[in-house]
Amino acid sequence: MKSIDQLDVQGKRVLVRVDFNVPMRKEGDGSWVVADDTRIVQALPTIEELRAAGAKLVLVSHLGRPEGRPEADLSLAPVAMRLRELTGAEVTLAPEVVGPRAHALAEGLKDGEILLLENVRFEPGETANDPDLARALADLADIYVNDAFGAAHRAHASTAAVAHLLPCAAGRLLEREVRTLTGILEHPERPLVAVIGGAKVADKIGVIDRFLQLADVVMIGGAMSFPFLCAQGHTVGESLCGGQDTEHARKLLGQASDTHAPQPGRARLLVPSDLVIGDRLAEDADHRALAGVEVPKGWMGLDIGPATIERYSTEIARAGTIFWNGPMGAFEYEPFAQGTRAIAQAVARASGVTVVGGGDSAAALADFGLEDTVDHLSTGGGATLELVEGRTLPGVQALEGAGIA
Repeated sequence: MKSIDQLDVQGKRVLVRVDFNVPMRKEGDGSWVVADDTRIVQALPTIEELRAAGAKLVLVSHLGRPEGRPEADLSLAPVAMRLRELTGAEVTLAPEVVGPRAHALAEGLKDGEILLLENVRFEPGETANDPDLARALADLADIYVNDAFGAAHRAHASTAAVAHLLPCAAGRLLEREVRTLTGILEHPERPLVAVIGGAKVADKIGVIDRFLQLADVVMIGGAMSFPFLCAQGHTVGESLCGGQDTEHARKLLGQASDTHAPQPGRARLLVPSDLVIGDRLAEDADHRALAGVEVPKGWMGLDIGPATIERYSTEIARAGTIFWNGPMGAFEYEPFAQGTRAIAQAVARASGVTVVGGGDSAAALADFGLEDTVDHLSTGGGATLELVEGRTLPGVQALEGAGIA
């Protein structure tokens, strides 16, 4: 991929695909405001660097899932307001994605000014990777930059097709994400330890499989622990444990190292040895710690226990590289937050390179005030997992050798 260092943007219109799919909050007067501007802030290095180089910026992003038609509640107007506050720049919201009004606004931009197109998913051609929409977007600019790593796993008109129509490059955010995530897979400091949590084995089977081949230790937590425990013959009570997930877990257990030391291409796979259980998923649930992992009928496993916390924390402390994706329990409820909190603290203290996948792991770090303690906090959800799995991301592939020289 080319980087923006290799572009001459002075006086040129640059179409920048950003990820402004941010949480929104409705105010008492019925207006919408940005509830969390993290993704906007993460795009600022690319935006400000291009502005400083004399570019005229045309930003394109999606917000939510409007299914190809305008929805007032999913307008990017609140985002334009917040971007104006953050940059101090002139930021204009186009009343459409493409068309004569958007084109006239793009043509009228001065150096350093910003035009934000309306929600690109208002256009049905966006998710269809429609070449006509891509051409209309390309007509708004001279150069294309993709900085939306969180949308890079989508083959959409604004992330893939348009890259073939203009000189193109990766923005700073996308460039850093790809470099960091591929780096820990291809050239990690050893031991490489992966901590994988969340709800369903099926959602992360590719990630676990990849780390079993590349890592030294893979540690499982969260609700996805129970298919593994079930596959080992343990009783799991009312814990989440589907039959398909159990079959996936059984296969993954078979792929893991069967010794206490990692073998080439076969990492050690650790599952919880004790649990915190509850009678229901609620803040005031009856809960208790189990010395083992046999969950009684009528109870469900909702967090890893203290012995598992200690064992996992020890592995993290001696790791050269740590990748963490997914909580260790239902951390939204205080009785079941200790496992995720302890792992977050262990990652924060670790001397090795620390990389945390987005989504719930990022939310947990923020909840515990630890988001600034890791080396890399990925902005992607699905994009992060697909890149780690080894899959090709359409938004990245489109930048590799694409565009007009």
